[in-house]
Amino acid sequence: MFIEPLNRKEYQTQRTGWIEVICGSMFSGKTEELIRRLNRAKIARQQTQIFKPALDKRYHPENIVSHNDNSIPSIPVSFAQEIIQLAGDSEVVGLDETQFFDENIVEVCNILANSGKRVIIAGLDMDYLGKPFGCIPQLMSIAEYVTKVHAICMVCGEIASYSYRLSSSNERVLLGQTDLYEARCRRCFNLGENAKYRE
Repeated sequence: MFIEPLNRKEYQTQRTGWIEVICGSMFSGKTEELIRRLNRAKIARQQTQIFKPALDKRYHPENIVSHNDNSIPSIPVSFAQEIIQLAGDSEVVGLDETQFFDENIVEVCNILANSGKRVIIAGLDMDYLGKPFGCIPQLMSIAEYVTKVHAICMVCGEIASYSYRLSSSNERVLLGQTDLYEARCRRCFNLGENAKYRE
């Protein structure tokens, strides 16, 4: 479990910002972990602001909602650049489904962290083909803390790192839940992909 770092006394007068990335496949608990960290910050009376891409309306048009139905209010944004102004004086900034933000999200996260904010990012590290997704790999490389969470393979029950698409669509961004995706281990993901090519 991720434990928030302590600010040493010599830094307490000047806030130090940083970036945390929570990544993994679908159904691995990324949003659940993001909500947990944000709720802990709220309990500590830290000013928080939470954002999600405007295109993600699967569970709720505004709230961030986990697959376990835990939710937290957020602000939907169409462009990453909007986040800088909307974050205001917040001490902690949370971002969900970060792979769907435009490429400016890397610069935005750096600006926020450099201004003394704790930036917590959740997102898919791989797309449905098992390829690095969006800006998540870049964000992982500049983050101070990276947590990779895992799901359980819906075929064999092993640890899963892949999001297997059940439909034949070739769109890179195809929003869906258990109707369109399964969490799979490497072996079951590859078996499924090979079976698709044989069809």
